[in-house]
Amino acid sequence: MELLVLLTPETYAPVLLQQRARKLRKETGDDKIVSALDLEKKGIKETLTVTLTRPIRMIIFESIVLFTCLYLALVYAIFFMYFQTYPLIFQSEYLDNWSEWETYANLFTLERDIPYEPRSCRAHVPTNYLNRSKLRNAPWADVEEYRRLPLAVVGGPLFVVSLFWLGWTASPNIHWSIPMLSGIPFGAGFLLIFIAMINYLSDAYETFSASAQSAASFARSILGTALPVAAGRMYSSLGISWGCSLLAFASLAMTAIPFAFIRYGDRIRAGSLFCQHLKQLKEQKLREELEEEASGQAAEPPVRNAEKPDIFAKA
Repeated sequence: MELLVLLTPETYAPVLLQQRARKLRKETGDDKIVSALDLEKKGIKETLTVTLTRPIRMIIFESIVLFTCLYLALVYAIFFMYFQTYPLIFQSEYLDNWSEWETYANLFTLERDIPYEPRSCRAHVPTNYLNRSKLRNAPWADVEEYRRLPLAVVGGPLFVVSLFWLGWTASPNIHWSIPMLSGIPFGAGFLLIFIAMINYLSDAYETFSASAQSAASFARSILGTALPVAAGRMYSSLGISWGCSLLAFASLAMTAIPFAFIRYGDRIRAGSLFCQHLKQLKEQKLREELEEEASGQAAEPPVRNAEKPDIFAKA
């Protein structure tokens, strides 16, 4: 992993401009060639109080980040709760001679391997379709909500159905293969929800997507640790059927999130300080490109004397 990080090329646009400005200063000897990052005087205090706290502030003040984190955290926690759910069902209700290895082998085969095998569920298929749509200049391909969230619209109901399926077929009177097959829609729904919501955060926040992703990772790690601890007590109090149903109803409430984002996402982003700042950056870049085209310059120079918008001073 460390080697991969070292060999991965830099892709962060402000850093690329900073490197370009440094190269031009060396080639031309003009110390006035600077980038936006060169103008930002960030000390250790600012780094600790602004950069490192940004994910937390995004959870608190950004509706898109907050509700995406809630959805992903719940789905993630339920996945880890299954490590207790499957043994309770298949080592007690059905076959007492099933070993722990056999139980988890079936869990991973149905919930992870099978949903990944069909080409229609592979992560690169929707991405390739999106790229082809962009080449055709399809209007929907330029709207953040339409690019990713339809996958969650499909995956959410699949995830809910799988929970009800498992809970209400977990009976000695029903063949063990029936509740086991619920892992197929569970795995497919889990995959589609994650692909959609994670990529939506990146599309919506672009430059600040790393902070948004950090917020999502933080939230799902917390819930993914806490909920499985309570799984045993929940199932002992409610039973398998109603315990799974409780998780299903919670997931059902979360399925409204991608629908709400599709309907109101543009308004939410319009009121976001982070998204407003991104819009200003895009407008500034467009103005620079138009000025270059008008002046006949072939390449875009590094940003000179760029100023950070006041509304984003603490973002």
